Amino acid sequence: MIGSSFGGAVRYVMQKEQAIVLHGEGVRTQDVKSAIHDFNAQRQMNPELGKAVGHLVLSWSAFDKHKLSQKVMVERAAEYMAKMKIQNTQYLVVEHRDTNQPHIHIIYNRVDNAGKSISDRFQKRMNQKICKEMTLKHGYHMGQGRTLVNRTRLKGIDKTRYELADQIRMASRSAVNWKQLEGALSSSGIGIIYKYKSETNQIQGISFEKDGTVLKGSKVDRSMSFPALDRTLRENFQHQMAVRRRMLDQGILPPAQEKMLTHRYGLPHCREENLLKDLMDPVHQHETINPELKRKHKRKKSRGLHL
Repeated sequence: MIGSSFGGAVRYVMQKEQAIVLHGEGVRTQDVKSAIHDFNAQRQMNPELGKAVGHLVLSWSAFDKHKLSQKVMVERAAEYMAKMKIQNTQYLVVEHRDTNQPHIHIIYNRVDNAGKSISDRFQKRMNQKICKEMTLKHGYHMGQGRTLVNRTRLKGIDKTRYELADQIRMASRSAVNWKQLEGALSSSGIGIIYKYKSETNQIQGISFEKDGTVLKGSKVDRSMSFPALDRTLRENFQHQMAVRRRMLDQGILPPAQEKMLTHRYGLPHCREENLLKDLMDPVHQHETINPELKRKHKRKKSRGLHL
């Protein structure tokens, strides 16, 4: 992240409870006032750069604690900044011990030692690539799935993404068709937006909307893409049909029989053999009408001779 106040950033990282200053490059670290003064002095070399404060956090898994020392953390900070092309400038490295995960805060000056601006373009994309490279290079723990993520510390779009993933996963466990899934998600304040192939009713993808934020299914989680969720619904339907057959074989009338005779596309009163046949059909038979296509048909229908 970038900001405009070295005072606020330096006070936050240095005065935090259990904060340990590990390294200062081009800034004095004996006290907060000296560090702020040194950052601001260099900033004056390029007064037109309003947001001169760079602030980033490097965080490891709790499983990596035994691999980290203060010296190693400083080395990793320098390596990361070099790969991110944040070079030839002042920076401050501070370790925080307020969570179970080892992590350091780095404050750096976006006005470098020559008075030039350090670009912040493409930082998110570069960060993802470089963090993965360094994790693999140094043998750090690579997180699998979302089970160990500390939900309480998430904010903004990350918080929404994890909330969506949790609620979609829960709803998709029992839904056997898209209408059931839509209904379950709607009760949690989540809407589904379908993406159609041009001028057809063939679905190419889905997005989810919550509290004004829209995210593609694959961006929420790989298992939330349209093909992946459609496969889950098929499997749920097949499982329920198998359970129903076993009950019928045992002379037991399955509960909610009429509900069971509903295809995953939401077509009521279908015969069972048609249901099984439809399960093998391509996913583009999903009975959801492309709203754009519907509007076009309406306009065509309304055209004609008018006196």
